[in-house]
Amino acid sequence: MHTSRLPSTALAVLATAVLLTMSGCSSGSGGSGAPEGAPSSASSDRAAGRNDAQPLKPLPAAVPGNLKRYYEQKLSWRDCGEDGFQCATMKAPLDYEHPDPDEDVELSVARKKASGKGKPIGSLLVNPGGPGGSAVDYVQQAAAVGYPPPVRRGYDLVGVDPRGVARSEPVRCLTDKQMDTFTQTDQTPDDKGETGKLVSAYKKFAAGCEKRSGELLGHLSTIDAARDMDVLRALLGDKKLNYVGASYGTYLGAFYAGLYPQRSGRLVLDGAMDPSLSMLRLNRDQTGGFETAFNEFAKDCVGRSDCPLGTKSTKDAGRKLSAFFKKTDARPVRTGEERRLTESLATTGVIRAMYDESTWPQLRAALKTAMDGDGADLLALADEYYERDPEGHYGNIMYANAAVNCLDLPPAFSSPAEVKKMLPSFEKTSPVFGRGFAWAALNCGYWSEKSTGRPHNIDAKGADPILVLGTTRDPATPYAWAQGLAGQLDSARLLTYEGDGHTAYLRGGACINDTVDRYLLKGEAPKKNKKCS
Repeated sequence: MHTSRLPSTALAVLATAVLLTMSGCSSGSGGSGAPEGAPSSASSDRAAGRNDAQPLKPLPAAVPGNLKRYYEQKLSWRDCGEDGFQCATMKAPLDYEHPDPDEDVELSVARKKASGKGKPIGSLLVNPGGPGGSAVDYVQQAAAVGYPPPVRRGYDLVGVDPRGVARSEPVRCLTDKQMDTFTQTDQTPDDKGETGKLVSAYKKFAAGCEKRSGELLGHLSTIDAARDMDVLRALLGDKKLNYVGASYGTYLGAFYAGLYPQRSGRLVLDGAMDPSLSMLRLNRDQTGGFETAFNEFAKDCVGRSDCPLGTKSTKDAGRKLSAFFKKTDARPVRTGEERRLTESLATTGVIRAMYDESTWPQLRAALKTAMDGDGADLLALADEYYERDPEGHYGNIMYANAAVNCLDLPPAFSSPAEVKKMLPSFEKTSPVFGRGFAWAALNCGYWSEKSTGRPHNIDAKGADPILVLGTTRDPATPYAWAQGLAGQLDSARLLTYEGDGHTAYLRGGACINDTVDRYLLKGEAPKKNKKCS
């Protein structure tokens, strides 16, 4: 989790629980569909935070005969939008293990041809994260405009909306009014009745996705999306995939490298995720990431005379924010429209502002007006996060996010009882956000499709050097994840940005940008791990 929503280059991980403020699980989670209170065979492992990561085995180098028709299809490009963009549609099997032409999915692709003279380096696929972020929107609105001119001159910039996302047979779950209700549901239940309402909301969300999306829900995993990217690589005429993935896009890129190491070219994985972690670990680690980011915001805020959280200390600021959340839980704040600012929406608004430090002034102002009785500005931040437009229409990102996450890994929790056992751990990790993050991780426990994925160690032996980026105070993808991924990948180089915010490329300064550009344009990765500040 960035497209037009966020000023940085990547979409939020939206992957873990509370980022969706209830609509997500973890960056690749799964749902067991177990009823409330049902015992979970993996509950002890989850409670201990242990992983059962297995090595990811590469796929055979030769294209199987029953998939050749997908690799040999022809893309029919047409002009679309402005500034020379071209669009096409490609077909992929709904089920790679049992391809059936009558069940193919259609994926939307967009590209901007290299602007330089002579033969381009090749295609550069981009993915902004999510899961659920539109790569087509991103390549048209951000990459083709904001990427450095030498990169735009050297590469055809390409975006493909992953299956289930935006223009590629999008997952649907709720009506706009139902989604409004869902986002306002109390996710820090104080009693049995509120817990029941939260569980009911999760069940209704899952049932809506099953009703409106059907069989597609079982074939939206990250592995499916990675295999789709390899088909597109072949159709674009590239022997190897060159790729920039941010946030969840690093998860997708790492799986591609693990499945196709010999076809992996220049891969930039920015705001990296660790595929070896369980959903519980991912959710709890991210909880800590947002606590770290909030403390940096608070440290900046309390040094200013107009700080709505006081001028004493970061701890005092945290207490004041928690008190504000509690107050909105009891009495939502007016916003000038029918919707009011509930605790869940207020939390989402604050979380949204943690992604980039340039948004901190906006958050200070929004908190001040909300504490004075007008929640419109903080609600606007929450709406931006949820991709809710002024007319009240929601984009597809929240639905796709849950659908991918709930397929990729077994769920963190399968019942309220399991959440309650782990609440102290989450609250210790983040006094401000921990309780909400823990309850949000329950969503995938009621998913209709059983998870097909599990944690994986990915070494991608045989791949060209892979550039992994981590930001030391990244809220959504904690720095330890970048260290974990770089430690797994056999050819990785870790590029560290010592700073705030989500992702590093195009927002971390000249040291970061020059290193990435040199790698993309010349294939020159740092000889060893490198730090920039």
